[in-house]
Amino acid sequence: MARTQPDITVPDLSGRLAVVTGASDGVGLGLAARLAGAGAEVVMPVRNTRKGEAAIERITRRHPGAALSLRELDLSSLESVAALGAALRGEDRPIHILVNNAGVMTPPDRLTTTDGFELQFGSNHLGHFALVAHLLPLLRAGRARVTSQISIAANQNAINWDDLNWERSYHGRRAYSQSKIAFGLFGLELDRRSQAGGWGITSNLAHPGIAPTSLLAARSEIGRDRDTLGVRLIRALARRGVLAGTVETALLPALMAATSPAARGGRLYGPSGLGHLSGAPAEQVLYSRLRSEDEADRMWRVSENLTGASFPTEGRA
Repeated sequence: MARTQPDITVPDLSGRLAVVTGASDGVGLGLAARLAGAGAEVVMPVRNTRKGEAAIERITRRHPGAALSLRELDLSSLESVAALGAALRGEDRPIHILVNNAGVMTPPDRLTTTDGFELQFGSNHLGHFALVAHLLPLLRAGRARVTSQISIAANQNAINWDDLNWERSYHGRRAYSQSKIAFGLFGLELDRRSQAGGWGITSNLAHPGIAPTSLLAARSEIGRDRDTLGVRLIRALARRGVLAGTVETALLPALMAATSPAARGGRLYGPSGLGHLSGAPAEQVLYSRLRSEDEADRMWRVSENLTGASFPTEGRA
């Protein structure tokens, strides 16, 4: 007997504008499809236009009336992030939903962004930090829900404050954890500053558990020429319905966090199964590494300094 897969009901999103990073494949593609299917107009900022066009074709086959559009975005380039922000501000349309979903995971060797940051910290965290800063007027106008996709890795390791860019010694997995801890601290601090400053934005976090996405697959652009043992194991577990979820179930926590009337700011949503690796989405206890408001404030200030992106000052003393 086939197992029943968990799902959620998405409210009517007609008239809403959503932006989803990393929507050309995997969880991001699934999120864009679900948002479009609920009536939202979805902007898909992508690094690879060809993959983006293929993603739009896949979504429109499922939802013929979907309103979708591509924009160029390379989160490893602050110039690209600023250009997207300027383009969307020029269109002057309020954004109601922003899902910061794109990410890169554990390059075998240390790589850097265009601006010289360690690739995972620079793309997963700093790129999204700068993107939110550039889009802030539109997010405020739309009283947006901002959902940032972290990882179970944010419950491991720590911020390497003495060497944020891993220049003295590189450890791919620890650098990945740092990028997701930093990103989680940002998402929570964004909600606090919005509440304090009256920005009208609600910000929360989600994580997908584990699922057979492209994060650990062969990716020539980060120097990985073959699938990792990890992704092969995850695929095998997903086929058997053991521990790992599917792409369709892994997207549900972020979908809930971004659209559910019951989802709240400053909270974490993830799978509710064994080890929070798979299963139906639900609110979860906040990871210990994300609970320090002092560390969140410190990471915010460091990120402003590194990116040159600035936010209003009325949200924090």
